[in-house]
Amino acid sequence: MRVLVTGHDGYLGSAMVPALRQAGHDVVGLDTLFFAGCTLGPRGIVPDAIRGDVRDVTADHLRGFDAVIHLAALSNDPLGNIDAELTYEINYRSSVRLAVAARDAGVSRFLFSSSCSVYGAASPDDILDEAASFHPVTAYGISKVQTEEALDRLASPSFSPTYLRNATAYGFAPQLRLDLVVNDLVASACRHGTVLVKSDGTPWRPLVHVDDIAAAFCAVLAAPRERVHNQAFNVGRDEDNYQVSDIARMVQEAVAGSSVEYAPGGGPDKRCYRVHFGKLARLPEFQPSWSVARGVSQLRDAYRAYDLSGAEVDAATYHRLARIRSHLDAGRLDAALRWREVATS
Repeated sequence: MRVLVTGHDGYLGSAMVPALRQAGHDVVGLDTLFFAGCTLGPRGIVPDAIRGDVRDVTADHLRGFDAVIHLAALSNDPLGNIDAELTYEINYRSSVRLAVAARDAGVSRFLFSSSCSVYGAASPDDILDEAASFHPVTAYGISKVQTEEALDRLASPSFSPTYLRNATAYGFAPQLRLDLVVNDLVASACRHGTVLVKSDGTPWRPLVHVDDIAAAFCAVLAAPRERVHNQAFNVGRDEDNYQVSDIARMVQEAVAGSSVEYAPGGGPDKRCYRVHFGKLARLPEFQPSWSVARGVSQLRDAYRAYDLSGAEVDAATYHRLARIRSHLDAGRLDAALRWREVATS
């Protein structure tokens, strides 16, 4: 297939593109390059790409593609809180406009990168499948719900959307993020010898390795259309629902000499949910390969191999909110997160 990947220069995109290429797809990227240069280690495969804002995509950009994989978004809860209206404009309304443009251009498959954040505040006694009620607690989670609902209305015999609700991502990818719980805890342990937990450790998180997210998208593309048409799939593994305190202990065991500490005043997090992933597991095309323990070891080894220094951890390079704020403070972005000058890759 000829596939357009929005957000190809982000954390997920830097894992997704090589996986798609390995599966035999012809891949083109589209990215506004907010995070250009936020790379640790070798960059790996970079596709032919369009530098552009997803808010500006038209049907003319999409003609000739068989599928769109839509990753581009304000990518986490703190970043989404810069301006809730911007989150809805970029993550929701622009996603719908992109889907309409894809439909009008004759693109038959549309894979939307949703999130288990749609479940939001839930009882830890419940294991949530794709039919569970939505209870998002942030603008980011709400935007994912709104987009799924709008895409459902666009589905037709000629336009087939699929909603991949990713668990909390972790693991090494070239466009690294340290604002993710596992990645952050391992970085803290490697840098300070302290696994610093910023909540009380009680929240449940479903986790999934970034490579297994890429594998899930490849599996949906490979699956017969009728098996994935206008359907949601939770992306992860049942055995990888953990409390944050469990993750911290896992990191402590992997990083010799480290100890677990809880930040003063850290309370419970409203975002607490456990998720069932059996539906995705029934797709024979999906073969996950990572456990959290193995991913923690991968991160530890990568941080050491590529010399992730303390200064880099504190800088904006690997934290999405800090990176955007640095662009705003320097006047490179305006208040609408539009470039004032040309970004460099």
